[in-house]
Amino acid sequence: MEIEEFFSAGYRGSKAFKQMDVPTANATGFGSAADDYMDKGIDLNEQLIRNKPATFFMRVQGSSMINACIHDGDIVIVDRSIQPQSGKIIIAVVDGEMLIRRLEKTMNKLRLIPETPRLSPMEVSAYSDFSIWGVVTYVIKNL
Repeated sequence: MEIEEFFSAGYRGSKAFKQMDVPTANATGFGSAADDYMDKGIDLNEQLIRNKPATFFMRVQGSSMINACIHDGDIVIVDRSIQPQSGKIIIAVVDGEMLIRRLEKTMNKLRLIPETPRLSPMEVSAYSDFSIWGVVTYVIKNL
C-alpha cells in the first residue's frame, strides 16, 4: 500500500505560507493590484518561541519583579534550552519553591536578585536544594 500524502499533527509554522496560496474567487475576472502586496498575518508562535519543545508559559504571582515591569498576573515565556547567564531573569527552584528572580553570578557566589526594594537578595549556598528551571525570554501583559 502506497501513501501519497502524510499529514502530521505537528505544527510547522506558517513561514512557508504565502497569500497566493489562498484560493480566491474573483467575479469580475480581473485581479486586484493590491493582491501582489498582500502579506501573511503575524504568527506569535513564530515571533516569540525559538525552541517549541523547551518553551513554557507561566503566570506570575507576587510583586518581586515589579521594577523589571513583571507584575502579578503577567505571563512569562520561559525557554529551558537557553543557558542562564548573569543578569538574565530566570525561574529558579529553591528548596522546592519556584521563584522568578534576576541571576547574579560572580567568581565565587551565586545570588538571586529581586527587582523590588521590599525584598533582599538571596545568596544560594552549596547546601540548598537549587536548580535553574529556565530563562525568561518574553513577558505578556494584560493592559
